[in-house]
Amino acid sequence: MASSDTSATAKRWDTDELPQGDEKVAAVRDMFDAIAPKYDRLNRIISFRLDVRWRKKAIKQLALPAGSVVLDLASGTGDLCVDLSNAGLHPISMDLSYGMLAADRSGVPLVQADILRLPVPDRCVDGVTCGFALRNLMDLNTFFVELARVVRPGGRIALLDVSTPPNRLVRFGNNIYFGKVVPKIGALLSDGAAYSYLPKSVAYLPEPDEMVAMLRRSGFADASHQQLTAGLTQLMVGTRD
Repeated sequence: MASSDTSATAKRWDTDELPQGDEKVAAVRDMFDAIAPKYDRLNRIISFRLDVRWRKKAIKQLALPAGSVVLDLASGTGDLCVDLSNAGLHPISMDLSYGMLAADRSGVPLVQADILRLPVPDRCVDGVTCGFALRNLMDLNTFFVELARVVRPGGRIALLDVSTPPNRLVRFGNNIYFGKVVPKIGALLSDGAAYSYLPKSVAYLPEPDEMVAMLRRSGFADASHQQLTAGLTQLMVGTRD
């Protein structure tokens, strides 16, 4: 992609009104293509390495035996795949962004795919993980139904994303940090416009109770939700009926 096209895409996040539908899909894909080379470094810096702890928590709660096949969806540069492999699982990395897959160094199988339409048969995997990408999807309900299609009965899912802290003081500090500081760090080290998307993107997410209800209707009857690190991040887990 030409640099002017990348810049134009990134500037979509500078407006108060976030893109929707197909425009959102294209903007998210192009943005992640552009920031892929420095994505891991920025994650560590802006999360103070808490992202490492959150991924390990998700894998622990996935609670699958060694040797289980797990799709890591919206896998990015493969951080979660590395942790899954270290836990004795067999991950497959899937992402819409070619740039992210090109930066993947996990050594696991890579597939470029729209994760709302997974290129795999029904009930073919033991589990699914997804790290910090739910807010980037065009239709969460379609995604949850697709998870239920590909996960075998008794299989497990673990889904991470950012959250809105319930405590007022924590929420105030978080709003300042992610609304003001993170875009400046992104501008210094990568792409400021793209990283201004992070605080805005939380608006795409339904309330936790609504997401849990969607998961349960989709086929994960025991789906549950928990806040991590005072609500900076949220984790949803469930077992396929």
